[in-house]
Amino acid sequence: MQKVLVLGAGMVAGPLIRDLLDHDLDVTVTSLDLDAAERLVAGRPHGHPLVLDLQENERVAALVAGCDLVVSLLPYRFHPRIARLCLESGRHLVTASYVSPEMAALDAEARAKGLLFLNEIGLDPGIDHMSAMKIIDEV
Repeated sequence: MQKVLVLGAGMVAGPLIRDLLDHDLDVTVTSLDLDAAERLVAGRPHGHPLVLDLQENERVAALVAGCDLVVSLLPYRFHPRIARLCLESGRHLVTASYVSPEMAALDAEARAKGLLFLNEIGLDPGIDHMSAMKIIDEV
């Protein structure tokens, strides 16, 4: 079973987590607030709520290394750090933020390692793309 690590349990995380769990993926949802992560997992057997403080560098690195895909719904300033951990561990990364210069600088290394670093999958323009895909899937 493929493992997905979702960093962040804010307002945009719910639909993503439900969809991942509906597709029988093993999903770990992290937050500073365990209740928030538990609500999103909703007792699903392949959902794992977890309290995570980003200051716990070794623990964050171990979680990244232990999954197949990282979805960072953290504030944009954390993405380059998470991206570097993904590069070190050979893990794919999806974020909801626009591409910052720091993230763009990691593009060549990610491509050289055969990794997908997909940014801008949140609101503007991501919601437009996801809405279009939902309509196409329904048709």
